Amino acid sequence: MRTVILLLLGVHLAYAGTHSLKYFYTAVSGDIDFPEFTIVGLVDEGQFMYFDSNTMKVVPKTEWMRQKEGADCWDSQTQTATGTHQAFRNNIQVAKERFNHSTGVHTFQFMYGCELDDDGSTRGSWQIGYDGEDFITLDKRTLTWTAANPQAVITKHKWEALAVAEQNKGYLENTCIEWLKKYVAYGKDTLERKVSPQVSLLQKDPSSPVTCHATGFYPSGVKISWQKNGQDHHEDVDLGELLPNADGTFQKTSTLRVTPDEWKKNEFKCVVEHQGKTKIEDEIRTNGGDSVSIGIIIGALAAVVLLIVIGAAGYVVYKKKQGFKPVSGSDDGSNSSAQAVPRA
Repeated sequence: MRTVILLLLGVHLAYAGTHSLKYFYTAVSGDIDFPEFTIVGLVDEGQFMYFDSNTMKVVPKTEWMRQKEGADCWDSQTQTATGTHQAFRNNIQVAKERFNHSTGVHTFQFMYGCELDDDGSTRGSWQIGYDGEDFITLDKRTLTWTAANPQAVITKHKWEALAVAEQNKGYLENTCIEWLKKYVAYGKDTLERKVSPQVSLLQKDPSSPVTCHATGFYPSGVKISWQKNGQDHHEDVDLGELLPNADGTFQKTSTLRVTPDEWKKNEFKCVVEHQGKTKIEDEIRTNGGDSVSIGIIIGALAAVVLLIVIGAAGYVVYKKKQGFKPVSGSDDGSNSSAQAVPRA
């Protein structure tokens, strides 16, 4: 296997030098073996807190949060989350009535957060989703709401009358950034470490697509691309989602769908860029080889996906269909980095 590592000067990857704080609130209605309500908090795409309506307790998910915040903090946040749970029970019922959904499994989700670059620039996003589709989104630049469907127009008018946009703008530009800085300071040794990815080309059998698998890297910003005969290649490429590993690092895949004949006649390479370094991989690992079995890798990926579904269902349910889309980005938030959502 040939792996080439190059140091690229002047390369600035997406997310490099960026810290982020995001929250995903999810209410679920229907016959499903899953908590009725969950909150997942992420710093730099890694989970740092969790709450669900079964345990009714906010808990830290990183060692640096356990060390920096005591029981009083988590008790206070538990009280806030418990009240938010009740609001979401109302909101999902309101949404179901507007969409005329009386049966089946449905989700109501609140997603928001902020980002801070090394140069001091900031971004914020704030949106609501229902059943994996956009419901209503804030444009904090114009302080306006975009209703994605007729059912959300009522909410748009209601929140405009309550000046909710102004409150959210203040939260995203001030409170959220302040808490992000605080959390980054808490977890500086962990959040600002740099770990290069391990890169492998995986293929189940000669007729299967070829998957470029980058894993074990930190921070999360990574770019995976393909080259064909030395030129950038974008056709028949499926880029996978960023997924967390159990040790706090990340993994991501990019799959190239080419025929065995195309692979033999051309020189394909996977190019992975991370923190100013590039790894190039062009030799495939298969089940017939003496290296790690792709069956084990795929099994591990499935296990990770299952863990995300268990620990951050709202994030996955929405992102699979729509994505957490930044908007041109309220509440005092004086004792918490989280934010309440008004009734729909």
